[in-house]
Amino acid sequence: MALAALLALALCACGPTTVNVQGRFPRPLMDPLPLKIGVWYPQEFRTHEFHDETTSREQSAWIVETGPAQVEMWDTVLAGMFRDLVYMDGPPGPQQMNPVVNAVLIPHVDELQYAIPTQTKVKVYEIWMRYRFELVTTGGELIAEWTMPAYGKTPTAFLQSDQAAVNLAAVVALRDAGANFITSFAQLPAVRAFLEPAVVMSSPAASADKEDRS
Repeated sequence: MALAALLALALCACGPTTVNVQGRFPRPLMDPLPLKIGVWYPQEFRTHEFHDETTSREQSAWIVETGPAQVEMWDTVLAGMFRDLVYMDGPPGPQQMNPVVNAVLIPHVDELQYAIPTQTKVKVYEIWMRYRFELVTTGGELIAEWTMPAYGKTPTAFLQSDQAAVNLAAVVALRDAGANFITSFAQLPAVRAFLEPAVVMSSPAASADKEDRS
């Protein structure tokens, strides 16, 4: 009886395994769009994490913190995509005093699924994510809204630890998200309709023409 109680106490004391995702995210190699874009990261995005509440006595629960890595990755991608990247002082809205920008991007993680070795019986970790993006004016008026998938998988089953494998799968998923965003952003009909006049008005030729007229 005492042994059973001691074992239960030991299992509870173990607690969850926490992984704070960290990785390198390359800047996109492209000519930036001549736009000043604002970005607003909601609190739930900046502190995003997911949990694996396992019921196995042999495996502890997982907490995977992706929020800081998400912000780092999107900062890098957006800074390479646009001429100017501006961080909003608050969420876009009529009463919010934000810097003047062409538009504001607001990212969300709408869904996340994962597969771990205790589920698949293979020492490979996989992560599926679904993002939702809002492109709005500084007043909060919607310009475009769309969803985008991302996927990450450990490229090897021989990493030194489970924590390293989970971290790498998350980093690969974030890199995939960045690559998908870069290639698909300007192809979305609502975004393209916004970009065409905005890019023309923000181009050096348009600025020079405006100065000549004044």
